[in-house]
Amino acid sequence: MRYSAEVESVVQRLRDAMAGGVLSFPLTSFRDDGDGNGGGDGNGGGLDLEAYRAYLTAQLAPGPDAAAPHAAAPGAVFPACGTGEFFSLDEDEYRAVVEATVDVAGGRLPVVAGIGYGWAQALRFARIAEEAGADALLVMPHYLVGAPQDGLVGQLRRIAAGTRLPLIAYQRGQVAFTADTLRRIAEIPTVVGLKDGHSDLDRLQRLTLAAPDGFLFFNGASTAEIQARAYATVGVPAYSSAVHAFAPEIAGAFFTALRGNDEATLTTFLRDFYIPFVELRDRVPGYAVSLVKAAARLRGLPVGPVRAPLTDPGAADLAELEAILDTGLALVRAPRRRLVA
Repeated sequence: MRYSAEVESVVQRLRDAMAGGVLSFPLTSFRDDGDGNGGGDGNGGGLDLEAYRAYLTAQLAPGPDAAAPHAAAPGAVFPACGTGEFFSLDEDEYRAVVEATVDVAGGRLPVVAGIGYGWAQALRFARIAEEAGADALLVMPHYLVGAPQDGLVGQLRRIAAGTRLPLIAYQRGQVAFTADTLRRIAEIPTVVGLKDGHSDLDRLQRLTLAAPDGFLFFNGASTAEIQARAYATVGVPAYSSAVHAFAPEIAGAFFTALRGNDEATLTTFLRDFYIPFVELRDRVPGYAVSLVKAAARLRGLPVGPVRAPLTDPGAADLAELEAILDTGLALVRAPRRRLVA
């Protein structure tokens, strides 16, 4: 066994989660009242914890039932990450979000909290997440500057030395590991996996071949379903799903079709829903989060606006998003409005 018994237990839960469902990255609910970082301009006020709990309860429902016949439960939940606007949360808000997620999840599925910035600040968030009951941590790219490979290893070593929780590294933006670096970080006793956001399949194949047996990989590209088939060809079938944050029915149906090699259904979903959504997403910086939140609001989910520096979509883009959403929901015969507690 490469890991301690405690870490191995979490790794096995994550392995099962990645095989059994999409990885959910929930939105964080903000009030539109100007009490927080939004400054009264509609770009995200204070944290609305009650709304977040109601939203998350709907997102983590155990599966289809009479009230939600098209729902699909995720395999694991990753609060306060990119889709959850980690970069806009202060430490008190972060603690509240992670604690609420652990409570709502109730041990039914692993909770992997996001941490980031430099290693010192990342450790502050790591300790909060540990106290809040998270199972593991997703180490998001460090702040601002590029760094050599030795520095990337050093960053993870410093974080690992300060928390007992297993770590999943996230390569995106200025963070890109070589195969040799992957071998080095995999030797850190609590580094258990890698989320890839670069979509460089040549590099990713080299990383998977360099990794020790049992090391976890998953596809973390924006709107990861677009590239899910390609990632699977290099041995990375697991993926995160931003679509699950507003339409678990669509995300679940796509996951089922992918696992069942249902090429006709996959093609229909990609052509009619995912590609139009991605084309709209790519028009404006930050839409990878803003459109997801807008789509959730269109479904009546209590998530509120995004916080600055992100901006909510304007009327024309919102109308286009509404049409794309309705097309996707029609594919799975799901109603526009989702039920929340």
